[in-house]
Amino acid sequence: MSVLLPNMADFDTIYELEEEDERIVSEEHLVRYCPEPVVMRGAGHITVFGLSNKFDSEFPSVLTGKVAPEEFKTSVNRVNACLKKNLPVNVKWLLCGCLCCCCTVGCSLWPVICLNKRTRRSIQKLLEWENNRLYHKLGLHWKLSKRKCESNNMMEYVILIEFLPKYPIFRPD
Repeated sequence: MSVLLPNMADFDTIYELEEEDERIVSEEHLVRYCPEPVVMRGAGHITVFGLSNKFDSEFPSVLTGKVAPEEFKTSVNRVNACLKKNLPVNVKWLLCGCLCCCCTVGCSLWPVICLNKRTRRSIQKLLEWENNRLYHKLGLHWKLSKRKCESNNMMEYVILIEFLPKYPIFRPD
């Protein structure tokens, strides 16, 4: 907050007031009180380079009151449709690449790596579209994230549903 003096010689002098400093809330304080993100692990029976072929559309109880179960199920079904379209092609290229790996010195695995990257990007774009369409308005943010598996030392891709911090409207600019 600044105060301008009526004297024209001091018109661009800015004075700070320290009365309201204790009411200003820092962003670290807001992030600290956000609930833990919801982790949706892959529920399919095929995993190619950490990306499962399906996510479970069961509604988590933590999201009750935040989003309608129908909207949640529709979003997960869109992600599953993208995976259903892309992953069978990735599996075929992976098998072909493994069969020819000895002859090509590993270069036959490049197509499946590129296809897997394309699948991840399409899911990330889909989740961004869902965020812009609905979830940012509800205070949620969906993203595809790489996490370490709980059971072994491998990495997997999960969908994280993060809660966006609520900013107080009385906070000064």
